[in-house]
Amino acid sequence: MTERWKVLIVDDHEMVRTGLRTYLMLDPRFEVIGEAVNGKDAVEALSEGRYNGVMPELVLMDLMMPEMNGVETTRALLSQYPGLRIVILTSFLEDEKVVEAIEAGAVSYVLKTVSADELIYAMQGAIRNMPVMSGDVSQALTRGLRKRSTSYDVDGLTEREKEVLLLIAEGRSNKEIGDELHISIKTVKTHVSNLLMKCELDDRTQLAIFAHRNGWVKEA
Repeated sequence: MTERWKVLIVDDHEMVRTGLRTYLMLDPRFEVIGEAVNGKDAVEALSEGRYNGVMPELVLMDLMMPEMNGVETTRALLSQYPGLRIVILTSFLEDEKVVEAIEAGAVSYVLKTVSADELIYAMQGAIRNMPVMSGDVSQALTRGLRKRSTSYDVDGLTEREKEVLLLIAEGRSNKEIGDELHISIKTVKTHVSNLLMKCELDDRTQLAIFAHRNGWVKEA
């Protein structure tokens, strides 16, 4: 059996934690190593090695919690454990909250109304550091970023780089981008590296935000 991805559930509602744990226990790809009742509890639990010293690779994070909310907790955890993958799982779809969560470092922002299969898909994407967002969330991100009224100079990007950037914003993998544009994965990687350098950004998630902020991602 292949290694299972270790998951930490952070939510202040016991029924939500129980439901997530019960479902994930049935999936051989994931292992729930523990639960935290809020952000502060999660930060303290990991620093104390409360889960038998086992570190999660993926965190399912509620947004609105007492003590520390999901955005604050995401920032705190990633500052200490930059290799973590965090998926925000929430009932709230406010533009600014989506922007804050993604800018804090969450890979994806998922609504609690999604199906079980859609949640697993988002978790698998997070493990690969690939953002997965529904149309509603993508639109909220676009609106939120536009409200920031932040502009960038994009004159230095080639048309091909803009095509690659748009596909990154849609959550496509390098292979999917290569198939779409009929170019090799090696060429895709070169374009991604050039985009990161030209845009002075660090990773694909920031590139996705860049594309949304410039209004290149069409709203459904």
